Amino acid sequence: MKVRGQGPDGPVADAAGPAAVVIAGTAQRFPASSGAAAGPSRVQATIQRMSSAAPDILTLSRPDDWHLHVRDGAALAAVVPHTARQFGRAIIMPNLKPPVTTAAQALAYRERILAAVPAGLAFEPLMTLYLTDNMPPEEIGRAKAAGVAAVKLYPAGATTNSDAGVTDLRKTQATLDAMQREGLPLLVHGEVTDAEIDLFDREAVFIDRQLIPLRRDFPALKIVFEHITTREAAQYVAEAGPHTAATITAHHLLYNRNAIFTGGIRPHYYCLPVLKRELHREALVAAATSGSDRYFLGTDSAPHPAHLKEHASGCAGCYTAFSALELYAEAFDAAGALDRLEGFASVHGPAFYGLPRNAGTVTLRRQAWTPPETLPFGEATLKPLRGGESLAWRQVE
Repeated sequence: MKVRGQGPDGPVADAAGPAAVVIAGTAQRFPASSGAAAGPSRVQATIQRMSSAAPDILTLSRPDDWHLHVRDGAALAAVVPHTARQFGRAIIMPNLKPPVTTAAQALAYRERILAAVPAGLAFEPLMTLYLTDNMPPEEIGRAKAAGVAAVKLYPAGATTNSDAGVTDLRKTQATLDAMQREGLPLLVHGEVTDAEIDLFDREAVFIDRQLIPLRRDFPALKIVFEHITTREAAQYVAEAGPHTAATITAHHLLYNRNAIFTGGIRPHYYCLPVLKRELHREALVAAATSGSDRYFLGTDSAPHPAHLKEHASGCAGCYTAFSALELYAEAFDAAGALDRLEGFASVHGPAFYGLPRNAGTVTLRRQAWTPPETLPFGEATLKPLRGGESLAWRQVE
């Protein structure tokens, strides 16, 4: 990563090894990044951090989005270009109606996405299957052969279009065995859906009830704990071993739950898992900026028509894809960790999935600009997060 700018001398780079940050009231030591994060780009970032605390230009290896919703039909055509402009690859969520449960369906969906990529942009959708109680283990072999990247676990009723999700993990044991054998990662929406569990506690309870037993029973299965939102989740991933990783969204790095209620109900900040207390946001920032390769970028950008967000029973999901990199840059800038952004956005995810880093780069400039308040979305409109408000960073290349 190259960073250029003016400002007072910054701090000397951290010594090699894991970063110490505070989680749960103690010094939590995050695991160090693997060798994939080292190299000329990290050396360049270290040199620049010693000479400039406030870079004005960031040039990153082309990043990836490891958790993305693009819907289908006219909605898909409206949003795919926003992601393709910034990212080389994206993990595509399978929660359509009906859900994507077979390799054949995933390949057909992939072709629809590729048809929406603007000419001149190189973008690869990485497809996933939707895990159900009755998915046959044989489908995993077909998925692996077809190039499917992962399988997604939605607890039934946890989020948008999750009604067909898993009702009892014990019903999926044979399929999970097949995934472990084939090396196909499991992507987890980590919330319980029991009515007696407080909405803000669903993630922490999921770790105890579901994730710890799952990790114990399938020690070689790669698991991505997606869009983590709590101090407990950050702590768990730090301690769980090299087969466990997590994605973190820009909105969970930037905002706590006050954003939903300040000045009235603000539905465009409502998502699932919901924004949490400030102490959890701070723990996520510490994890994302620690340099640990257990954490990487996943926007969970989730487009919905504006009239269904601004509704008596509004949809869950923040649309961040339009200015995703700018939002992440803002979060890392606020933490004084711009030199860690490239690892989080461009290096850690490919390393976990066993993929090469993207060729090419993207460049962000410290330049105030205002995204549009609304975007076309088929026959409806779409409101991007922070639309109509000033952002400090802008992608220029």
